[in-house]
Amino acid sequence: MKHWRMEQMNWEGFEPSKVDPDIVPLIKAASVVERNARDYTDYLKHVFVGDAEFSQAATYWAEEEVQHGDALGKWAMLADPDWNYKDAFQRYREAYQIDTDVSASIRGSRTGELIARCMVETGTSSFYTSLADATDEPLLKAICKQIAADEYRHFKLFYDHMHRYLDREKLGRWARLKIALSRVFESEDDELATAYYITNDSMTTPYDHKRCIASYMGRAMKFYQQKHLDRVTAMIFKTTGITPHSRTQQVIAHIVYHLMKWQQKVFAHRVGLPA
Repeated sequence: MKHWRMEQMNWEGFEPSKVDPDIVPLIKAASVVERNARDYTDYLKHVFVGDAEFSQAATYWAEEEVQHGDALGKWAMLADPDWNYKDAFQRYREAYQIDTDVSASIRGSRTGELIARCMVETGTSSFYTSLADATDEPLLKAICKQIAADEYRHFKLFYDHMHRYLDREKLGRWARLKIALSRVFESEDDELATAYYITNDSMTTPYDHKRCIASYMGRAMKFYQQKHLDRVTAMIFKTTGITPHSRTQQVIAHIVYHLMKWQQKVFAHRVGLPA
């Protein structure tokens, strides 16, 4: 069941003068990634075949993700009337596909798959929260707040199902941490780079993974504040069975924040963005 609907948003309240041009490319890329959620649902249903409860939950999750894409795409077309969300999504579908016809998780277990999904939702909830805090455009702020709340509920959904399987599969704390961190580092894979390329570059420009991921990350990372990384690290600790909201977690969150700011400058320099 959706917790909000697109028609409830104040689309007439869009204020073009308050649009940050550095946010627009991120919203375009995010719109097609979110809209592609049904492919991931097909993948998850193959991984969790026989688990009707999870399959139903995954279906509901996908419908909310698709709405995220549609809302972001609609906003992006207001911000850039020359851009077409549906056309961009179709090109993205042609350019980037995942293997949905599987018999087991690429993470090695169902618990591992759910840990990976928790990491995705950790990343997206923090991303949309950072954008909501950064933008002065009221419509985008409202959309991002709604999406961030959805993504946090999705985290709890996958977290609860993770514990169902953890009781059976007995995955140790360090094995869980390894899976979580490996998924976090996959944020620089082709999914986001391709999305950025399809939604922002001319089709006459050759695809260059390093350039596209630097263009995306160089923009996205600059909007994160320390409080966003505090929440990210707390959610990672919780997922992997390490006590969150501890002194250790606070220290790591501080280190991660400064590492991110350093990496943002590296990415920005690579593609000529102001750091």
